[in-house]
This record gives sequence, structure tokens and C-alpha cells, in this order.
Amino acid sequence: MAEGLDFDGLRPRSPFMGESHATWRAALRRWIDAHIMPFAAEWDEAGAVPRELFVQAGDFGLLGAGYPEAYGGTGRGPDYDHFHGIVTSEELSRVGAGGITAALMVHGIGLPPILALGSDEMKARVAPDVLAGRRQISLAITEPDAGSDVANLSTRAERRGDHYVVNGAKLYITGGCTSQWLTTAVRTGGPGAGGVSLLLIDAASPGITRLPLKKQGWWASDTAQIFFQDVEVPVENLIGPENGGFFGIMMNFNSERLGMASGALASARVCVEEAVAWARERRTFGKRLADHQVIRHKVAEMVRRISAGTAWLDQCAWQVAQGGTPVADLSLLKVEATNTLEFCAREASQILGGASYMRGARLERIYREVRVNAIGGGSEEIMRDLAARQLAL
Repeated sequence: MAEGLDFDGLRPRSPFMGESHATWRAALRRWIDAHIMPFAAEWDEAGAVPRELFVQAGDFGLLGAGYPEAYGGTGRGPDYDHFHGIVTSEELSRVGAGGITAALMVHGIGLPPILALGSDEMKARVAPDVLAGRRQISLAITEPDAGSDVANLSTRAERRGDHYVVNGAKLYITGGCTSQWLTTAVRTGGPGAGGVSLLLIDAASPGITRLPLKKQGWWASDTAQIFFQDVEVPVENLIGPENGGFFGIMMNFNSERLGMASGALASARVCVEEAVAWARERRTFGKRLADHQVIRHKVAEMVRRISAGTAWLDQCAWQVAQGGTPVADLSLLKVEATNTLEFCAREASQILGGASYMRGARLERIYREVRVNAIGGGSEEIMRDLAARQLAL
């Protein structure tokens, strides 16, 4: 059960977190408070984070946390496990500007397929620069006609001698305008999942056109539509076996959904923290807003949902840490976490009233980002259907 009504108190104690997690949280919070928190509103309005932030994050060790030591990361072990990763998601979410996280941590979805399936030469060529913050890498899967239906993507890569020639388009690509590398899903074979491959594409290659897209939230992170016209990609940039890319795409989703769930629940805690602080100071009809029963019930319901969701989050993370792949749990957890965020953002906004609608505040930014959390990484509908199939209904 939550122990207080601030960001830290609203997180139920986890039996899986110990001293090393507390140490990482404290160090990361100090770094975020110095390098991100004072500038969050400014960067959100500007629609970008400064390039030097990536290098600073690399120097601190944020970008390399949990990645192989051979490429400049911290490695996996007692000093960085799945629960340290949850701490990272929570602390970044405390900023209340998801676009900054999306921009800074975009390698979290673009780099893992390379580390899992790429050649040793490719890993050594790409990973050190990415983890040091010198270069960015994005994941390019979604297409205008194939969003969640990854198996039916149509961007084509034809083998011609020692190159693939790529034609097609990608849509809603996070970091697509600023990344130097694109981990790209292409069709090299027949229809369906068995004809999909992954290619590492240099974003500066001739024939690539990148267009920025304006969006509801995540302003500080660029989102792109990308066109490929006769783009030549060396054969050695194939990630894993030809026509074996679908596995590389799917294996990335479990960790992405765990991270999105932890971020959504942490953002919900921010909503409660903001609402409670306001309700304790604001006076209406001769008493504190917090003394009105309707407000107290709103807060209690928000706390209930956050506590339940966070307990489920910890259980799912423990299963993953033990080598499990609880696909149904992770799918439904993401639905629960994003529903909790949506509920808390709405209720907190009702408590703050007009103040919640003013630009520059954490709650206003979070409310704009509710939908991207519910859609990205697998929409609610896809998650429920995937869980139902896993449950063998």
C-alpha cells in the first residue's frame, strides 16, 4: 500500500528492490534534477532536446545502463537488473515530459535487435557511439498501411548483388528526423511474417526523405514519416537471417511494454502528487479543497489504481527477470497502466480546474501524452486480443 501522497510515497514498497536500486534512483534523480528538470518546459515548447544532452547522458551512464560492457554499457547483473530499469523509467517520468524521454532513450527500441541478432562487426560499429550519446538510432517499423499489423508491412528490399535496394515508406517513427541509424523492417520474401527482414540503414543514404510530423504530445521528441526510393543498403547491414526479422521485432516488444507500463504508472503518481498539493492549499466554500468528500474519494481511487497496477508491474518484472515471457500479463499490464494514467490525469485535472489547462505544467503535458501511451507499443485493442490468444480462449 502507498505510504504517502507524494511521488515517492505513492510507490508501494517492492520486495524485489534493495539498496542498489535506491542508490541508482538517488544518483539518477540528482542528474535529472540538474540536467533535465529545469529545462523541461522550454524543450517541450521548442520541440527538441539539445544534442549535448545525449552526450551528457552517455557520460553519466544513463544511455548505457543495462547494455553490454563490451560496447560501453554497464552490463546486466546486481548493479543493473530489470528493476533498475523500472527505476529509470519512473525517474524519467517524474519530469512530466514524455517527449524528452522518447528522444533521449530512443535507442531502447532501435538498438536491442542489433545486439540480439546483428553481426559482431555491426555491434562494434554501432553500439559504442549510440551508448556514448554520439549517435542516435531509431526503430522504423510502422507504415501508412500497416500499423500494429507488422506481418503485413510492404516496404520492399530486393537483393541486387552486394546490396539491397529499398523502396517504401514508414510512418510515426520516433526520432526519425534526427537519428543517424534506422533499424528498419522490410519485406525480402513472400507475404506474412516469414518474409520480413531487418536492415540497418544509414539515414543519410541517397534516396531517403524524412518529413517531421506535428503531434498532440511528446513535443520534445521528433516524429517522422520516412520515404525510401531506391535506397542502397550493403548486404552486411542485414540484421539476423534474411526473412528472419519478425522474431527480432517481437522479442523487443516485451521489454518495451514493461517500460511503458512503469512510465505510465509513474506519470499517474505525478498526477496525484500535483492534485494533492493543490487540494491542500486551495480553499473553496470556506475550507480546503482536500476537505471535500468528493475530492478525497477521487484521490483514494487514484491511489487504489496506482497501488494495484504497480504491484502487478513488480510481479511481471520478477517473472521476466527469472527468464519468463509472460506475454498475456505484460499485454494486460500495459492496458491497466495506461488506463490508470488516463483516469488519474483526468481526475487530477478536475481537481486543479483551470490551472491544469495552462501550458508549462507537468499535469498539462502529461494529459497531452495519455493517448500515445495507450497506442504506442501496442494499442489496448491489440493487447487484449494478444492476451486472449495467449490464454487459449
